[in-house]
Amino acid sequence: MVNELGLAEIIARYNDDDKARELLERLRWPKGPKCPHCGSKKAYRLAQKEGSREPGRKGLLKCKNCRKQYTITVNTIFEGSHIKLNKWLMAVHLFCASKKGISAHQLHRMLGITYKTAWFMAHRIRYAMTQSPLKEKLGGIVEADETYVGGKGRGKRGRGAEKKTAVFSLVERNGCVRSRPVQNVSGPTLKQIMFENIDPKAIVMTDEFPSYRGIKKQFAGHEVIEHGKKEYVRGTVHVNTAEGFFSLLKRGIAGTFNHVSRHHLHRYCNEFDFRYNFRKVNDAMRSAILINNVGGKRLRYA
Repeated sequence: MVNELGLAEIIARYNDDDKARELLERLRWPKGPKCPHCGSKKAYRLAQKEGSREPGRKGLLKCKNCRKQYTITVNTIFEGSHIKLNKWLMAVHLFCASKKGISAHQLHRMLGITYKTAWFMAHRIRYAMTQSPLKEKLGGIVEADETYVGGKGRGKRGRGAEKKTAVFSLVERNGCVRSRPVQNVSGPTLKQIMFENIDPKAIVMTDEFPSYRGIKKQFAGHEVIEHGKKEYVRGTVHVNTAEGFFSLLKRGIAGTFNHVSRHHLHRYCNEFDFRYNFRKVNDAMRSAILINNVGGKRLRYA
């Protein structure tokens, strides 16, 4: 079923709303319908009323427990959308398959929808890419580093640059990444994020930035690579994994999106985190994981 989420399969086999809805139901309800209101698995489908001239609403169910009606799109990023579900499936695949992201203008051209609609679709999909809080903290060797995005003015670059926003990332080697925009890169700000997300038994790798001083007491170890002295690798000590992730993030923002506002930057971080964390599976599987993550995440335009 997962292979059905390849772009060619979506175009060939799920080219109308009804077929796309049936695929969504099979993916999100493998054991049968589940009420988004009360969680009950007892429901029945509502057919066209006898003698009525109006066709029944396809995909409409009624819960036997709370008696509320619902469809597969209720309480998801698809709820309230007038875009056909087959176009939603194509948009989800394009987001999951595009290593450096896909712009709203590109969605607008490829799917034949307005730019405003494409922009809103894109942010809904990014919202679905938001991952739930870590059940387990990052462990093993964790690299911590910060970068600066936005702002194309000439002058100072890197730390202290004007019109740029700091993004702080924690990258577990051979594991996951957690990124977020931060208001500042002071010691208390960065350390609080590290203490919340990194296992005390982990070894942390950073550069020589003063904000990281004093964290060795909280973790099994703290190794520092001194970029100021042209040192980039010392045995296993480096932050090159984090730098590699930042290259994807910054190339996407500079080359694909051109400009990202501070207000929405956290969603772009969610997008790049999601693709990185599921980098070891194919595009179709990544799309299936995302579709199973759309529940409880309705985003309104306002």
